[in-house]
Amino acid sequence: MAIPSGKHPSGAGEGTGALEKALDVLEAIGRSPQGMSQAGLAERLALPRTTVYRLLATLVARGLVRRDPQRKVYCLGIRCYEMARQSFAVPDLVAAAAMELRTLRDLTGETTYLARLDGREVISLERCDGAHTKRSAASLGDRKPLHCTSQGKAILSAMPDDERDAIVRDIVLRPMTALTITDRRRLQAELRITRARGYAIDDEEIVLGVRCVGAPVVDSAGDVRGAISVAGPAWRLTRARLELLGPEVAEAARRIGAQLAPQRPASADASESSVQAVPGNWAFQGGHPVVAADGRVFWADVLAPTVRCLGEDGDKEIFTADAPIAGLAVRGDGLVVVHEHGATLLQAAGAPPAALPWPAGTTLAACGDARGGIWAAMSLPESGTAIGQVQEDGRLQVHWRIGEPVASLAVRDADGAVFATAPHSGTIFLFAPGQSVVRRLATVPRGSGRLGGLAPDGQGGIWAALCDGWSVVRFTMEGQLDRVIGLPVPCATDIAFRTRGGHQELLITTQRQSVPLDALATAPLSGRMLLAAL
Repeated sequence: MAIPSGKHPSGAGEGTGALEKALDVLEAIGRSPQGMSQAGLAERLALPRTTVYRLLATLVARGLVRRDPQRKVYCLGIRCYEMARQSFAVPDLVAAAAMELRTLRDLTGETTYLARLDGREVISLERCDGAHTKRSAASLGDRKPLHCTSQGKAILSAMPDDERDAIVRDIVLRPMTALTITDRRRLQAELRITRARGYAIDDEEIVLGVRCVGAPVVDSAGDVRGAISVAGPAWRLTRARLELLGPEVAEAARRIGAQLAPQRPASADASESSVQAVPGNWAFQGGHPVVAADGRVFWADVLAPTVRCLGEDGDKEIFTADAPIAGLAVRGDGLVVVHEHGATLLQAAGAPPAALPWPAGTTLAACGDARGGIWAAMSLPESGTAIGQVQEDGRLQVHWRIGEPVASLAVRDADGAVFATAPHSGTIFLFAPGQSVVRRLATVPRGSGRLGGLAPDGQGGIWAALCDGWSVVRFTMEGQLDRVIGLPVPCATDIAFRTRGGHQELLITTQRQSVPLDALATAPLSGRMLLAAL
């Protein structure tokens, strides 16, 4: 049966006829997995064979169609697949959320929504209807207040404090039901709770008899892009069920955000040209940077081995160790220096260094956590690594064991998750508190460089230094590489974050020892500490 060509009810002008015929050819080929011959296309589209020939020649030249010379048929070209893949490489908010909304709908049986901020309201962008006949059925494009919806409260909770406070000051807290929050101090308290737990609850605050749980969608740059939610009748979505669903919704929102490209302009990204060297001497192998509460930066020359302090009066050497340094950790006003077979506490106010109880064996890596605890990776006699927390009496409380040596450790302040690098396999490991399962978060190919130190950021990502890779890189919690900062030196060894003047900076230690002499001519900053503004 012939398909009339060029007769789409689009109201297009006569000048688009050739374009419509070409699209008809493309669609016909796309609907035929085995391909179509020139004669078959002419018959199916009711077009002259000469016209089909000219259209095919153009489409083949553009890579949208290819000819199979064996079967003498035309198939979709590689360019079609490239464009299709590109359309999903950096999806927009609706495209990124589609699968997660359907999954949540299937998981709960309730209606799921996607919304974004529009002025002082949230506007509904997408909806997946639930399985029940009695269900939430808000229309797409509906506008709702911020203060009494789970989506609005979720978006507000993820905003920077000054932006959120300005909006809460300006909006009218109109009572939609008897349960609507109309007191600004109570709303701010609710938003603080929402931020801490990761999801917001609408407890019949906009419509009596309807409850909702929502979570903010935050992209890899930390910008809030919208919110998703699950809504349904209060008698099905009880408060107890909302508390169970909240973490699921928050996790789905996090996966959506990981797919979204940052909205910040490219000029805001750090690049090699914006990376600067901190004044001071070079180190044979810099490493283990940590930032004290007063802004001072401590770091080590692992091989020399010495500890340095970068403060307002410059970069100074403050301690010499007897063995290669395996890690530094801030503890109160002091600094714990960990070497291969022990640890020393450098105390404030000029007190002499004091030896600390330490586990027996060889220390591969060590770091501190937000509570002043010390974590260590110890070499196992049978090969592999034991990772755990060092107790006051020097014993290692082992939490995990893996079968390969570890080079660095880092603890995420928000939840106590532990990250480790294994340079031999190029693996970044993630150890979740209270779980024995070890997750391989990401793997770096050898050609990209050798994994060094790492540091989690506050936006759900993990940064890693690459030795012989001329860069530091960021991975999402899905293991996707989403940012690379080029460096003027080949061997980055470790990284840390510092906030000054409201802006976050990346401190990067580097290595000089392994850089060939001929390479030092093009990388004279090797061994220096570098600073990149984020």
